[in-house]
Amino acid sequence: MTAVKEVVRRPLGHFAERSIAGLVAVTGAGVAFGLLLMLVRFRWSPLHRADHEAAEWFNGLVAPHHALVTVLQAITDLGGRPVLIWLVSVAVIGLLIRRRSRLAVYLIITGVGGLILDPSLKALVGRLRPVVDVPIASAPGNSFPSGHALGSFVAYGALLLVFLPAMAPRWRKPAIAIAAVLVALIGLTRIALGVHFVSDVLGGWLLGAAWLGVTAYAFRLWRRERGRPVPPLTEGLEPEAGHDIAPAPAEEHVLEHPRSTVAELLVGWVLVFGVLYAFGTFVSYHAKDTFFGTLDTEIPRWFAERHTDGWTEVSWWWSKFGDTHAILIVSLVFCPLVLAVWRRWRPVLFVALAMFGELTLFLASARVVDRPRPPVENLDGQMPTSSFPSGHIAATICVWLAIAVIVFPRTDRWWRWIFVALAVIMPVGVATSRIYRGMHHPTDFMGAILLSALWIGLLYWAIRPNADLAEGSQPAIAADQVDELDDELAKAGRAD
Repeated sequence: MTAVKEVVRRPLGHFAERSIAGLVAVTGAGVAFGLLLMLVRFRWSPLHRADHEAAEWFNGLVAPHHALVTVLQAITDLGGRPVLIWLVSVAVIGLLIRRRSRLAVYLIITGVGGLILDPSLKALVGRLRPVVDVPIASAPGNSFPSGHALGSFVAYGALLLVFLPAMAPRWRKPAIAIAAVLVALIGLTRIALGVHFVSDVLGGWLLGAAWLGVTAYAFRLWRRERGRPVPPLTEGLEPEAGHDIAPAPAEEHVLEHPRSTVAELLVGWVLVFGVLYAFGTFVSYHAKDTFFGTLDTEIPRWFAERHTDGWTEVSWWWSKFGDTHAILIVSLVFCPLVLAVWRRWRPVLFVALAMFGELTLFLASARVVDRPRPPVENLDGQMPTSSFPSGHIAATICVWLAIAVIVFPRTDRWWRWIFVALAVIMPVGVATSRIYRGMHHPTDFMGAILLSALWIGLLYWAIRPNADLAEGSQPAIAADQVDELDDELAKAGRAD
């Protein structure tokens, strides 16, 4: 029993002796938050008056400017739960793939703690949100503390502490400054949009600083008790993990000839746009008495005559698989996983350019062709773009085809065929749903195929996303196969 007490007492003693400055800072943030909470809870008159005056002033400043409101909304979204949960989840998965489980656990504990503190304290205080003359935004729940301010402080701070060792020393201070500015801007947008008082945001920052400080120094305590050096926090939590968590430590340069590649892509983009313009103009305005005209007339009408509630519901879901949000989510999950598993930027660049090129080609060709929707019931209502080509279908083809192109040659496992199947099934499903819903002609589908095939083919030729395989690296071997090989070599070494 004495030994157990000594084991417990010893880390606490070291923590107090060697981290006194950190303890003071964390304690100060906690005390300041507690004091602010009491002032808010008991509605201290000077604070109550200042909060309401600031809310009215910001509302009068921001409400008349719609462009400014749009910018503020975009910034505030960076502190919302969807973005923060995505960032932390992707980081955790990447760390687990790179076998840095301690850092992954740190992110999980820190992030979950922030998620728990926000709603529980809101319920405890029960403060209503500001009421302004011209509401420009809304948010559910109570007001104190600001969940965006708390969550962004905790999430971006924790990610910074984990990934600082992967940065060159000269970039660490700028990274800290950028994170601090981003957290500050997110907090300010909550005030400017009229969904939080100034004290709500201050409370979120103070609570975030306290919680982040507690988890960071607990991690440092753990390292100290296991005999590991404890560097300044400006060097990150685990400096020795820098090489392992760097995105692509083995890649010297992404492209051998970046300037010529950019020129090739620009010329190729213009040529693909020309093909789309020519085909789109023909099928839209000059193919009435041709096979294409018959397809565009009869097939949408055939689907329209067979609408049922059940199939309409199914088509809505399939259509959603091809919208901007779904495609963006797939890309934002796949690209970090590519970096974590294969440690190469070129496949990520391939996917990013696939989506950027698809979007720009779609918008440009839809603008110049300006084709009306099929003359049947349009179940999705009025859309901001014209009918040719289908953006849903083109985006679906591009993202799943790009993923299949990257994954298939990098593994010999059976599940690589799943990605090939998805590259076929997903576009066909989305295309069928879009035509069923009366939003596109069959030749719009053909245009999407033409766009995707030409653009992905051009990118494959110019970017060479799997060039590292030809250069001698063997990422086609799965991680578990590498581990088995290492074990066999180790056994052989011991046998010798």
